[in-house]
Amino acid sequence: MIGQDIHFSQFNESPLMINPAHAGFFNGYFRGSVIYRDQWASMGKAFQTVFLSVDGGLFKSVRRSAFMGIGGTIYQDRAGTAAFRKLNALIHLSGILKISKKHSLSAGISGGALNTNANYQKLTFASQFDGNVIDKDRPTGENVFFRPFTTTDVGAGVAYYFQNQIPDSDQDDIWWMRAGIAAYHINRPIQDFFANNKSRLPIRWSLYYSASIDIVDTRTNLSPSLLFSYQKPFREIIGGTYVKFRMKGGTKFTGQYSRSYVGFGLFYRSNDALIPKVIYEGGKFSVGLAYDVNISAYRLASRYMGGFEVSLKIHSLAGSLFEAQREYTN
Repeated sequence: MIGQDIHFSQFNESPLMINPAHAGFFNGYFRGSVIYRDQWASMGKAFQTVFLSVDGGLFKSVRRSAFMGIGGTIYQDRAGTAAFRKLNALIHLSGILKISKKHSLSAGISGGALNTNANYQKLTFASQFDGNVIDKDRPTGENVFFRPFTTTDVGAGVAYYFQNQIPDSDQDDIWWMRAGIAAYHINRPIQDFFANNKSRLPIRWSLYYSASIDIVDTRTNLSPSLLFSYQKPFREIIGGTYVKFRMKGGTKFTGQYSRSYVGFGLFYRSNDALIPKVIYEGGKFSVGLAYDVNISAYRLASRYMGGFEVSLKIHSLAGSLFEAQREYTN
């Protein structure tokens, strides 16, 4: 079977879609995010996707060098006249090791269910055309019938994080980076659309890098990121950077997460789209907007309209008067 998972232009706002090792692998105790994506609007809302994610740390403390992360994700993707739907729900578990003050590692697994459904009664076929109009009462001539099915879904990954701080009398300048590799659908679930169908969902591999760089003695921050995905036979590369401007600074006690930024980004998805982005980060929450400007050969039909995407993310941070707020990964 040839197939491709859902994808997001704001992939940094959906960390558990990239790697289950991200569960609990951030500064703070709780994190939640929601993303809505409407792709190919010129085709009449061809793909609409809603994604929800929550995760946090277990046994997390500045006195521990190792702890666990747990999270959950659920998404629904609906497409086409037949309302072809995928509903995916996963639990993510990770083990996190703080190697030193600057370096951390995480390994994670995910497992859950993937349900696929569609309403083929909404489809029409050439055999139903009577010469003037489509007559839905005419036979379709089709002898294969789709059936809904549910399969198990398993994934795994590893991630690395590095952070360095340059002390400053006003506000520390912070530089961090993270990278990792993950695989989803490693059990190759059977796609049981029809009787005796043995097609299997291909493994999706994700390899990524992201960073955040404070420009010393300025209010400017650069946040580049790159994601490579492979799900046979499809390859996707998306990369670019935000330029963020600090509107409010953190103090020596409240750290980087009391800061607020407004950022503007430009990203590129290979052979597909230019993606301008806007983000506002207000300490414990962020709101992002992105739009895919389609530049592939399909642009003649899409009229350059690729997809609109909006995200909301909320953090529950560590206590502002304690080092724990900056003690673990972002």
